[in-house]
Amino acid sequence: MSEKSYDLIVVGGGPGGYVCAIRAAQLGMSVACVEKRGKLGGTCLNVGCIPSKALLQSSHHYEAAAHEFAEHGISTGKLAIDVKKMLARKNEVVEQLTGGIEFLFKKNKVDYILGAGEITGADEVTVTSLKGKKKEILKAENIVIATGSDVAPLPGVEIDEKQIVSSTGALDLPKVPKEMVVVGGGVIGLELGSVWRRLGAKVTVVEFMDTILPGMDGEVCKKMLASLKKQGMEFKLGHKVTGAKKTKTAVTLTVEPKDGGAAEQVKAEVVLVSIGRRPYTANLGLEKVGVEMDERGFIKVDHDLQTNVPGIFAIGDVIGGMMLAHKAEEEGVAVAEAIAGQSAHVNYDAIPGVVYTAPEVGVVGKSEESLKKAGIAYKSGKFLFSANSRAKATGETEGFVKILADKETDKLLGCHIMGPLAGDLVMEAAIIMEFGGSAEDLARVCHAHPGYGEAVKEAAMATDKWSIHS
Repeated sequence: MSEKSYDLIVVGGGPGGYVCAIRAAQLGMSVACVEKRGKLGGTCLNVGCIPSKALLQSSHHYEAAAHEFAEHGISTGKLAIDVKKMLARKNEVVEQLTGGIEFLFKKNKVDYILGAGEITGADEVTVTSLKGKKKEILKAENIVIATGSDVAPLPGVEIDEKQIVSSTGALDLPKVPKEMVVVGGGVIGLELGSVWRRLGAKVTVVEFMDTILPGMDGEVCKKMLASLKKQGMEFKLGHKVTGAKKTKTAVTLTVEPKDGGAAEQVKAEVVLVSIGRRPYTANLGLEKVGVEMDERGFIKVDHDLQTNVPGIFAIGDVIGGMMLAHKAEEEGVAVAEAIAGQSAHVNYDAIPGVVYTAPEVGVVGKSEESLKKAGIAYKSGKFLFSANSRAKATGETEGFVKILADKETDKLLGCHIMGPLAGDLVMEAAIIMEFGGSAEDLARVCHAHPGYGEAVKEAAMATDKWSIHS
């Protein structure tokens, strides 16, 4: 059994893990990254963020050609969908990016160890080859756990990735289903539901809560619900799925109101289960080395992202919080810099979230509901895209920008956008918030005309009631 020594071993090659490994190598450490998937990039790159955005783009082009080109004077004739080609393009995008990470590892002299890692000591990781025959012991002063998360199961509904699928299976359906039921009205469910709805499926969303996008600003949730309904999605809010029966051609779900009431049967060709994710800590040896976890299985860490075992750190989905790739990346950089003796932190109040539906949603900071609950006096400013010149020119006038600021100090507390390029526009507010800036700081920045960003400026102006164009 061979043995190697490093300054740092990262277990997991997803966004948090590979970024942590590269940053540590840049800081002069000898680094190994252990990954068992066979490809770097984790869930996000392989079966999550990236492939879903590729399919969202393909389906967007199809819907635009079918329903929007005519008003621009463009005739398309009869359209056809080639699902096989769409999936091939999606896979090509993934391959290019995973290969890119391997190149970055070589460039930064990070050792990529293929296999399943188990922490067998405070300074030791044992790697088992994918075939389970060969073992290798790696030693390091520091270990970072970056194993991410897995699909949360739904009792009574067994995922087979063919008729009842997780997000992974929903990215590889060989044809457009006639009917799809999405269990879960969160980001993943709405994005993947949008893909197949645009391509022709009848999509019904079953959500346990009384709103879609639970946890987001209430006004955004309400407006998005209305928009998605207008597009043809159907919703059963405040409902739960209690069982599923499969035949060769269909799945019949038993659905009932969460607060009691008569059950009903909902039939679909494909069911997508997207009720959330749970931390992936299986077979890591955490119990053996004494790493503490909470009641939901998330690893406990301190301000420096270190566990209760000195020298063992954890980042990303496996520690909970916002389960986002970019949050994991920030934690990866922070922990590498902390290990290197630098001062590092992650500002969790300025981490943006995006829903890549159409219209898009971009949010950062506090919602109105959270500010009210905390008893914080605030002021708000809103600007509609229907009054934005660029949006008028492109025909993307649905939605709004809302800015929330402290009533006394004017400090920017939150930004909520529903509309074109929302995920990019919200970064204006995120940058201001990172520097502790005010709504006026954002309002005073000269924006190019005509641009979608002018809506952000006008919303900031509106917090003090001096918006010019509304």
